[in-house]
Amino acid sequence: MLYAALTLWLLVIVFTAWGVHFLLTRLVKPRVVNVALLPGTLVAQLGHVLGMLITGNSVRNTALMRDDETGDPQSEPPDRQRLPVVGAVVVGLLPLLACATSLYYAAHAWGGSIVSGAPELPTDLPRSLADFWSLLRFFVSSAEQTLTAIIQANLTQWQSLLFLYLSICLTVRMAPFEGIRRGALVAILLSGAIIALIGLIFAGWRGAIESAWPILSFAVGMLILLLVISLLISAVVGLIRIASRSE
Repeated sequence: MLYAALTLWLLVIVFTAWGVHFLLTRLVKPRVVNVALLPGTLVAQLGHVLGMLITGNSVRNTALMRDDETGDPQSEPPDRQRLPVVGAVVVGLLPLLACATSLYYAAHAWGGSIVSGAPELPTDLPRSLADFWSLLRFFVSSAEQTLTAIIQANLTQWQSLLFLYLSICLTVRMAPFEGIRRGALVAILLSGAIIALIGLIFAGWRGAIESAWPILSFAVGMLILLLVISLLISAVVGLIRIASRSE
């Protein structure tokens, strides 16, 4: 169940990050949002380029920011994958893995207290309707506990502020870039199956997954918190616009 749960939470990360970025670009000019997320964009883009090179594909039309009003990162997928299955998995997952690895080292250097305060993700999938509702309640409590961990951290120190900024950039940029989104989702599903197969062969593989679980838990908690905040701000802005039109 651990490997199935890992796949589920990776999908939650991708969709939640995608939703947060979508909401932020509706509240603020997209170029401003993408400039603010530049450290995360750099890490994700490096992961994408590395994936392309490892799988034998050429890197074309790749840039951190487009020369338009959106400022979105640019990445053109290859016309034909040299390694049809493995290539798609590597290219789809390396940006996510690069952001997660950078988040791990940033947490180790500057944000250990914040990460340790985040709620731990469940390792079992919901099997009944009651489990499903428990999972929804966990989402709410996850946002609450993550916010509490941030508030209780010493935000007067530059290390905590730097980690908080980098964690926002890195988690939001775990959303796949335009052009490789479908491939990234398929890659997560395929990778889950591959990881489970490796876990059946190598006994120590489960321990490696469990050691990375705190970072995975923090990433989910941070993204859910950002999603809740973005939705609340969007709702308030929408109500203000409706009220101003009715006068």
